[in-house]
Amino acid sequence: MSRTAPTDAIRTPAPVPDEEARLRELGYQPVLARRMGGFGNFAISFSVISILSGCMTLYGFGLGTGGPAVMLWGWAGVGLFVLCVGLALAEVTSAYPTSGALYYMADRLGGRRWGWYTGWLNLLGLLGAIAGIDYGAALFTGAFLNLQWGFEPTPGSTFLIFLAILLLHAVLNLFGVRLVSVLNSISVWWHLAGVAVIVGALAIVPDRHQSAEFVFTEFVNDTGWANPLYVAAIGLLLAQYTFSGYDASAHLSEETSNASVTAAKGIVRAIWVSWIAGFALLAGLTFAIQDYAATQNSATGVPPAQILLDALGSGGATALLLVVIVAQLFCGNAEVAAASRMVFAFSRDNALPGSALWRKVSTRTQTPVPAVWLAVAVAAVLALPSLYSATAYGAVTAINVIGITPAYAIPIYLRLRAGDRFVPGPWSLGRWSRPIGWTAVVWVGLVTVLFCLPQKSPVTVDSMNYAVIALAAVLLLASVWWYVARRSYGTPTTYGSAREESEIAESIV
Repeated sequence: MSRTAPTDAIRTPAPVPDEEARLRELGYQPVLARRMGGFGNFAISFSVISILSGCMTLYGFGLGTGGPAVMLWGWAGVGLFVLCVGLALAEVTSAYPTSGALYYMADRLGGRRWGWYTGWLNLLGLLGAIAGIDYGAALFTGAFLNLQWGFEPTPGSTFLIFLAILLLHAVLNLFGVRLVSVLNSISVWWHLAGVAVIVGALAIVPDRHQSAEFVFTEFVNDTGWANPLYVAAIGLLLAQYTFSGYDASAHLSEETSNASVTAAKGIVRAIWVSWIAGFALLAGLTFAIQDYAATQNSATGVPPAQILLDALGSGGATALLLVVIVAQLFCGNAEVAAASRMVFAFSRDNALPGSALWRKVSTRTQTPVPAVWLAVAVAAVLALPSLYSATAYGAVTAINVIGITPAYAIPIYLRLRAGDRFVPGPWSLGRWSRPIGWTAVVWVGLVTVLFCLPQKSPVTVDSMNYAVIALAAVLLLASVWWYVARRSYGTPTTYGSAREESEIAESIV
């Protein structure tokens, strides 16, 4: 199915009153239940960003890769640039509110190959995110069990906890988007209240706090690299990893009311709310550090747990650790929802092996059931190296960043390249579109290079950054599969141009 990018010129955006009609204009018959409101759409991206997941699970990484100064100032700086990425992506989302999201945007603006590679990168990032989030939740669960009952976490036991969490998230996602929306709405308030309680307790209870000079200027380098600028750049991974997954709002577009506006707003709101709350959380944790070395080498295996333990005692630490774990579970559940919609959409356009199975939708819940199971199964495989290598979790988080971050920039770049050929949706940046868009593209290009670089010296089998290998592998897989599927893959220009309605609406009981 060959097709060129659209050539219609338009100067001003026009509102889209009927989302189902708009979806048909974009080429798809509606088969998913449109039961999510604006707050629910914002909530899924906010839950996937999950400051209580990203900040907490990578806090130990930040302690040795630049220390407090890089964590705090890095968060502030990265958040600003990510907001630019989110604003630019929201504008394109408003024009193309589909479950395919990034790859569909790239396909329409740049052609089939742009869409193909964007889709594979996006899929890698989403599946890597499930693995990273749920494995992080398993680590924190192990730390909780250690504090409560003296349980000693091992790679094997942690992996079993991880599999149990994946199973939980798969089951929850089978009940339909309404339950997902309710859980995500609860997640927003759980996260915000959780941050407030943690920061408040760490500010009030401990007798001793670190100085502001320590929190905002202390630089720590345990990487083995001598160049402080290099170390600081690598240390941005904490913030950049956390600030990912906000494309979830776009992936749930076909299940959101007034998606042309609410999905765009959901992306932007999720970023700036997380930016503010995340800074407060990182500052609260860092001010409360009692023993830096002991925190880094915590017997719990989770440095933030040691901060809570030293500052609040066993009872307080256990209670707040449970708050964090529940937040991480909310996060992982939201990510499974987003990834499964990407699997469904990509299969709907015949991009994946076995597409006929993965695009099936339950007639009872209007949920892509096989896509949910595939998403959690691949996430389990991605985390298998954690059984053998202590650095595997860092590799999984890097896979998430290296896959999803470039995928954000591609539709933004193509929108800029298209100029007046781009047809804006009802949510637009207007005259700010080009400066914000180019800022976003340059930032993504920079961090993509940074996160392919080795994070530890000397570089060994255990310390190597495997993100670049994962990136090369997925691009190779995508290139090889292109020659198999290129005749069947493609996004339709209008509903019915690609395949019969009966094929799109294939369902399972």
